[in-house]
Amino acid sequence: MHKKSFVPFFVIASICVGCTDGEKTNSSDNPLLNAYETPFEVPPFDKIKDEHFRPAFAEALKLHNIEIDSVVGNAEEPSFQNTIVALEHAGGLLTNVSSVFYNLNGAHTNDSIQAIAKDMAPVLSAHRDEIRLNAKLFDRVKAVYAQKETLKLDVEDAKLLEETYKSFVRSGANLSDVDKEKLKKINAEIAVLTTQFGQNVLAETNAFELVVDKEEDLKGLPDALKMAAAETATAKGKEGKWVFTLQNSSIMPFLQYADNRALRQQIWAAYQQRGNNDNANDNKAVLLKVANLRLEKAKLLGYDSHAAYVLEEAMAANPANVYALLNKLWTSALVKAKEEAADIQQEIEAAQDTFQVAPYDWRYYAEKIRVKRFALNEEEIKPYFGLSAVREGAFSTANKLWGLTFVALNNVPVYHPEVEVYEVKDKDGSHLGLLYADFFPRESKRSGAWMTSYRSQYKKGDKRIAPVISIVCNFTKPVGDQPALLTFDEANTLFHEFGHALHGLLSNVKYQSLAGTSVPRDFVELPSQIMENWASDPEVLKSYAKHYQTGAAIPDSLIAKIESAGTFDQGFATTEYVAASLLDLDYHATTVPISGDVNTFEKESMDKIGLIDAIIPRYRSTYFQHIFSGGYSAGYYAYIWAEVLDSDAFAAFKEKGLYDPATAASFRKNILEKGGTENPADMYRAFRGQDPDPVYLMKKRGLK
Repeated sequence: MHKKSFVPFFVIASICVGCTDGEKTNSSDNPLLNAYETPFEVPPFDKIKDEHFRPAFAEALKLHNIEIDSVVGNAEEPSFQNTIVALEHAGGLLTNVSSVFYNLNGAHTNDSIQAIAKDMAPVLSAHRDEIRLNAKLFDRVKAVYAQKETLKLDVEDAKLLEETYKSFVRSGANLSDVDKEKLKKINAEIAVLTTQFGQNVLAETNAFELVVDKEEDLKGLPDALKMAAAETATAKGKEGKWVFTLQNSSIMPFLQYADNRALRQQIWAAYQQRGNNDNANDNKAVLLKVANLRLEKAKLLGYDSHAAYVLEEAMAANPANVYALLNKLWTSALVKAKEEAADIQQEIEAAQDTFQVAPYDWRYYAEKIRVKRFALNEEEIKPYFGLSAVREGAFSTANKLWGLTFVALNNVPVYHPEVEVYEVKDKDGSHLGLLYADFFPRESKRSGAWMTSYRSQYKKGDKRIAPVISIVCNFTKPVGDQPALLTFDEANTLFHEFGHALHGLLSNVKYQSLAGTSVPRDFVELPSQIMENWASDPEVLKSYAKHYQTGAAIPDSLIAKIESAGTFDQGFATTEYVAASLLDLDYHATTVPISGDVNTFEKESMDKIGLIDAIIPRYRSTYFQHIFSGGYSAGYYAYIWAEVLDSDAFAAFKEKGLYDPATAASFRKNILEKGGTENPADMYRAFRGQDPDPVYLMKKRGLK
C-alpha cells in the first residue's frame, strides 16, 4: 500500500490550536522549527517530543500565510514563476512538520499524538480550503493558465500548471461564496471523522486478546507461533499463558493452523466485528456520515457521485469502467471460489464433521488441502524466508536491475529502536536517498503495510534534493533465538513496499508535488506490484531464499511445489478482494445519500453479487481503513487495475531476461523517474510499446 504523507498545499490561520502555557516553546528550542543538523538532514527524532508539534504547526501556518500573501500581493503581472512556481515552493516548513507528525501518528502513535491529530484535522482542512478558495489567488492562477499555449513551457512545467489549476477548480474555486462556506464545513467534518475512524480501528485492534491457558487448546499450531504467543503473554503480565492478538501476524496463522474450532470462531468474531460493537469505538455512524458528506461535496462540485469526482483523475476515468473490470473478474473468481468451497466441504465431511464451512474455517482447511495436494506446508517454507534474507533479496534485485546499493547506517536518528536506515546509492556511487524500514507490529502502529516519505524528491536549481523514504510493515517478530521468519505472503509484501520505495527513491523531477508516487491511485501500484513478480520468480528465489540455519538455498523441489500451488486458493483471494472493491464503489458511486443501517447496506451489496457465506469481503465496512481513513476511497480497485499493468510489464522482462539492462533502463526512465509529470497511459506505452494485455493477469491468477 502506498500512503501519501500529508503535504499541505496552502495554509491560512496563524493559531496555536489547543496550546497551553506549558506547551509554548521558544522556536530556538523546537527541533522542528530549526534546520535539521543531522546526517542527510533527516528529522532529528532523538530530539523531537510530542509537545513540540502544536507550536511547530502554529509557526508553520504563520509562515505559510506570509508566503501566500506575498504571492497574492505581488504587484507584477501573474507569471508562471511568480505564481505557479511560487505556490509550489510555499509551505516547506508546514510540509516538514506534517510529514514527521503524520508518519509518527501511523507508525508510532500515543494518546498525545492522537489528541493533536484530532485537534489539527479541522484546522488543516480549513487552511487548505482558505487558500484553494482564495478568489484573488485563483485569479492569478487563471491568468497564467489562460496563457498556457503561448508560455513555451517544458513538459514538467506544463504539467505543474495544469495540476495547479485543476486542484483549485476541483477544490471549489469556481463556487459561489455561499457554496464555498458549505464546502469548508464539509471538508472540516470529513477530516475529523476520517481521523476518528482510524483511531477507532486501532483501539479495537489493540483491545482484544485471545488468552489461552490450556496447552491442549494450542494443538495444530506451529512451535514458533506458540512461542510468540507465550512471549506476548509474558509482556502483558500473563506469564504461563498464551496470548493471540488481532495483528495479522498473530490471527492469520492461528486461523490457518489451530485445531480448536471454537477458538478460531472466537478470534475471528473479534476480528470481523472491529468498529461494529456499539461502543465508544463504533464506526458505523462515522463511516455513514463520511460517505454521505463525500457525496454532498461531489454534488456541490458538479459531480454525480464521489466516485465520479475521484475517478476523473484516475486511469479508469469513471465508475462504469471500474465496475466493468471488477464484474468481469468477479464472474470467473466466484466460480473458482465455489469450487474451492466444495473442496473444503468435502474435507470437513471426510473428517466426519457435519458443519458447513464458515469464514473461520476456510484458511484452516485450505492449508490441509494445500499440504495434501501439493505436499506444501507453510512451515516448510518459512525457514528459507528469514527477514534479513528477504530484505537482501529485494536489495539484490534492485542492484541487478539498476546497480543500486544499500548501505546500513547507524548514525541516523530513528523514532523507534527497531527502525533500520539505509543510504541508497546509484550505480555510479552517487547519493540517491535514504530508506527507513520499520518491520514489526506494536500497539503504537496501525495494522497493514505501507510506504511513505519524510521528504519527497525535487530539484533546487540544478541540484537534486534527495528523498527520504520509509516502508512500514507488521511482520512476524523474532522468537527466542530464532530470527524473524516470514511467510511467503509476507516476503511478497516486503518486495511490494520496496517497489513503492523505489518509485520514491528513483524520482528525478523538478517539482515536489509531481515527484515519485504523486500519480493516479490506479497507477501507483504498478511499481510496487511488479516487484512481487521478482520475489516469486524461481531464478530469484534461488538467489535469496536461504535457510536461516544452514544457509542452503531453497531446493528446486520446494520451488516446484510453490509454483504448482501458485494459483491455489486464488478463487478465495480474488473473490474477497473484488468483493471489498465493489463494496467501496457501492458506498461511493451512489448518487443519493445512504440511509439506514451500515450492516444492512453491506449485506445488500454482497448479496447483490452473490458472495457466498463462507467468504466475507477482505475488509468489512467498519474497519475498511483504506477507504474511510487511508486515501483509497473509490480507489480500492486500484490494486487489480495495476495488476493488469504489472503482469504485462513483467512479461516484457520475461521475454528479454529478468535483468535485461535495456528493459530495466526503460522502466526506470519511463515509469520510476518520471513521477506524475506525464499521463500514466503514455508513460506505460513509452515503456512497453503497446497497451497492457489483461491475459497475463488472468493467467497469473488461474482464472478463465
